Amino acid sequence: MTSTVPDKAGLHILLKLASLVVILAGIHAAADIIVQLLMALFFAIILNPLVRWFIRRGLSRPVAITIVVVVMLCVLTALVGVLAASINEFIAMMPKYNKELTRKLIDIQETLPFLHLRMSPERLLQRMDSDKMMAFATTMMAGLSGAMASILLLMMTVVFMLFEVRHVPYKLRFALAQPQIHIAGLHRALKGVSHYLALKTLLSLWTGAIVWLGLALLDIQFALMWGVLAFLLNYVPNIGAVLSAIPPMIQAFLFNGYYECLMVGALFFAVHMVLGNIVEPRMMGHRLGMSTLVVFLSLLIWGWLLGPVGMLLSVPLTSVCKIWMETTTGGSKMAILLGPGRPKSRLPG
Repeated sequence: MTSTVPDKAGLHILLKLASLVVILAGIHAAADIIVQLLMALFFAIILNPLVRWFIRRGLSRPVAITIVVVVMLCVLTALVGVLAASINEFIAMMPKYNKELTRKLIDIQETLPFLHLRMSPERLLQRMDSDKMMAFATTMMAGLSGAMASILLLMMTVVFMLFEVRHVPYKLRFALAQPQIHIAGLHRALKGVSHYLALKTLLSLWTGAIVWLGLALLDIQFALMWGVLAFLLNYVPNIGAVLSAIPPMIQAFLFNGYYECLMVGALFFAVHMVLGNIVEPRMMGHRLGMSTLVVFLSLLIWGWLLGPVGMLLSVPLTSVCKIWMETTTGGSKMAILLGPGRPKSRLPG
């Protein structure tokens, strides 16, 4: 009689793992539509506090939503237009990048012969095929144009979400079996995620603006484009700051010099140290309650499932999953594994 208990437990675990695989495969297969919904939800969470602010000033909800969405649409359109012009100019300079990179590497070979690099200009030019780089850059440009075409659909979805948000608690109260528990968990998840996204967006704007101004003062070309890249990659935990620093450092190394390259690296390092390691922890605290390992793994998993958008939103998505697990009987132990560890009051010493 006792031998069947472990078999049932093992079968139960296998069923859970099989269900998880099916869910992840479904998310990966439906990534296109899920990414659109997540982006709309992201903007709705960011814009909803502004809508509430206008409502408290005496405006009706339709008027408040119209003002916020029109301003947001104008800002996005202007930003995409400026980025499109910068990327188009960047594409035109790709052959020049190849030649400068080849020349710099040959100079390094001649300056440091003990490295035995043994590089020939012909082989370097063959490996750094400008046609492939141009094709990659053109693909990026086409993706940016596609994003511009879908902004209208995205904004329409955001508008409907902003109108629907006030009815969500009423619907959940009658739709859920245990509304008190689930609504409390949903409220905690939305509060934590909205707080995270709002502060992260503010810090990312500061990061992008400081990088843009710093690169402009250093006379680095495409400073606005690298500032926007720093703004976007600041949402990516752990590795976003490093990834955003690499392209402008390479450009400064090729077209400005060694000193400017070091200055660009110092600029990104200072911004990351001040905003990322001092300001951000003080403003955010530990509201999302996840360990550093879980944050990094969530970056990889959501990036594989949903692509770049999954990487940008990996932390809030994992936080919502963790809080949802805390409200279920079977997922409470898994939520503990995703947490940062034992509370400080329980630690020895």
